[in-house]
Amino acid sequence: MKSNNPSLQIGITGGIGSGKSLVSTIFSALGIPVYDADLRAKWVMNIHPVLKTDIITAFGHSAFTTANELNRQYLAKQVFNNSDKVALLNSLVHPRVAEDYTAWVEAHVNYPYLLKEAALLYEAGSYQLLDKIIVVFAPIEIRIQRIQKRDPQRTIEEIQAIMAKQLPEEEKLQRADFIVYNDESRLLIPQILNLHQQFLSMASVHHATR
Repeated sequence: MKSNNPSLQIGITGGIGSGKSLVSTIFSALGIPVYDADLRAKWVMNIHPVLKTDIITAFGHSAFTTANELNRQYLAKQVFNNSDKVALLNSLVHPRVAEDYTAWVEAHVNYPYLLKEAALLYEAGSYQLLDKIIVVFAPIEIRIQRIQKRDPQRTIEEIQAIMAKQLPEEEKLQRADFIVYNDESRLLIPQILNLHQQFLSMASVHHATR
């Protein structure tokens, strides 16, 4: 079911290391609001009183530090390679993030279109509420190099474990409405400027039908 909100809503996703945050930053520089679902999820987990209680009930008081902040390392260890615990955490967090996103969209109705960046846009099912999806693509070898440079503490095994939890690139590309190639063989900004113009045109039609 697509959104009935007056703003055109575009999802942006891609595998870890693909560069989706960089693409989002360029859209943001063009004046387009970007909802970073991963960052907002961490924020919501820190400030939502009911969600905090639910997390403590499910994972223990160590889920938050003595300063009452989310203990991300502890939670990561709890859910790592445990699909049941991942599912439990997601069942608690995703509905609260969905509420936060809805409120965010309502606060940005005066923009022609909005972007929602999420690593697990397809996996979490939230793509169904968006009008179009961009997939940022880069070959796995380049992605691994980027991750090792950005997060030198991660081992190859950890990187591969994260990738294994994400939808295969081939399936993402098949389901994409638009693809941005961040593979170091073509310029990024011209691709984004082209999409920006397309979205502005689409937004005028979208608004007219609302």
